[in-house]
Amino acid sequence: MLAYRFDVFASIVFQCIVMFATSFFWKALYSNSDTVMGVGVQEMLTYTIISALMSIFLTTKVEDRVIESVRQGSVAMDMMKPINLFGIYFAEDLGYLTSLLFQNAIPIIVIGSLFITIPRPASWYHFLAFLGSFLMSFFINWFLSAIFAMWAFSILNMNPLVQAKRHIIRLLSGSIVPIWFFPSWLAKILNCLPFVYIYQLPLDLYIGKGTPASMLPRLAIQFAWLMILAAAFAILQKRVLRKVMVQGG
Repeated sequence: MLAYRFDVFASIVFQCIVMFATSFFWKALYSNSDTVMGVGVQEMLTYTIISALMSIFLTTKVEDRVIESVRQGSVAMDMMKPINLFGIYFAEDLGYLTSLLFQNAIPIIVIGSLFITIPRPASWYHFLAFLGSFLMSFFINWFLSAIFAMWAFSILNMNPLVQAKRHIIRLLSGSIVPIWFFPSWLAKILNCLPFVYIYQLPLDLYIGKGTPASMLPRLAIQFAWLMILAAAFAILQKRVLRKVMVQGG
């Protein structure tokens, strides 16, 4: 991944453009106000940088891998090997994220700190709570992607759906615009869905919008969603793989 220099630099430039454009938006919004919804401009700039950083580590390739394996017909041969198929996909995603650490994450945090603001957490215990919440959000995001990828066994062309799914999650998870800016009725609905527990909750903890103690109910809901999606993934994986074995690929 790091061997193709143009892809590396193009990816960094694209991420920086999005990050700077978002920071300019928040600076303009806060030009006549010190705080909006109880959050100051420095917290929102920190929110922007950490959101960009999270989006890097929440990148998954399991959908692309499954789609390609089904399209080529190699998935049936892979299933005959003594391996955990989705375990392999998960390991590949971890390797991909390792490359993104050097390709995107480090440059983004350095550039953001130099030209926007140093993204300091609200406190050390907010940071520790953020790490725990982010770990759960990583697995929630991966399980959602893996579950969605299983549609490739039934749908011929999944690529448009995958792109739509990724953009919908970014929009409804608080990655681009925090959920507290949404209408209250819509925010209540979104708080019942798993998307806000991918970005919004970890980001709220990082910038200190609420104490970790006050966030315990939301952390409990996040953990509940993790367990629900893990169980759904385990059930669907067995059904899909059994179907492929019966039909012969």
